[in-house]
Amino acid sequence: MPPITLAALLRTARQQLTSTGVEDAALEARLIVEHFSETTQTQAITHPECAVEAAVAEKVARAVERRIAGEPVHRILGHRDFYGLKLALSPETLEPRPDTETLVDLVLPEARRIANVKKHCRILDLGTGTGAIALALLSVVPEAEAVGTDISEGALETARHNADMSFVAERFTPLRSDWFRNVDGRFDLIVSNPPYIATAEMETLPREVREHDPKAALDGGPDGLMPYRAIASGARDHLTREGLIAVETGAEQKAAVAAIFAAEGYAVSRTARDLGGRDRAMLFAPTA
Repeated sequence: MPPITLAALLRTARQQLTSTGVEDAALEARLIVEHFSETTQTQAITHPECAVEAAVAEKVARAVERRIAGEPVHRILGHRDFYGLKLALSPETLEPRPDTETLVDLVLPEARRIANVKKHCRILDLGTGTGAIALALLSVVPEAEAVGTDISEGALETARHNADMSFVAERFTPLRSDWFRNVDGRFDLIVSNPPYIATAEMETLPREVREHDPKAALDGGPDGLMPYRAIASGARDHLTREGLIAVETGAEQKAAVAAIFAAEGYAVSRTARDLGGRDRAMLFAPTA
């Protein structure tokens, strides 16, 4: 039996994913093959006929089967790239997505400004999950330090691992807390990508999200706004005098979230849209 080539492995994976309606089948096939064969896109172009071990081909085949069954490709790989970092995933963590990079982009100039003025910047990341937001900021602002809270010990273990792999562990403190309950001290920036899906809408989410992201990281209560109320009502005791709050929101929640924070004494400072042009992130400052 002739050896399996890298080109054939890629072609088969792509055809299988395409035939079952997987979106971005070519990209996902490439990601799967590169991961399990430990090759690169350049190798696939320059050495397409290189032989692949049967054991590797079997791992690719099983991964393709998992993807066809509805498991997201990055769950299969066990990691996802976010803001230049390679973040490990676990069942207890939301898979960080490019939309959340919008929030990092919104906050980053403020973190840099604060660090430049104060020579440090304290960040509180509520519901940290993989640690994506906090670690992205720490990786770019060396004067910053962050506390990342989560109610899941498994998520905190994942965030701790990601901090270590991102070489910022000495500036990142994972803390088990339900919002502000166990948080001490004050922070220059409070950031969060909270659950914001209304409970009744949970069953309408795409299968990949509904079956593989933790429900606690998605369900924002009856109207999807409960976490924003918790953040807005508790932030005052944990912000520095000129501290700011930044949150990710659902595409249709901008006005409702602005009203929640206004009722607690915060005004919208800036907003940002994601790559799809949807309202995605909001920055708030105290009005007094």
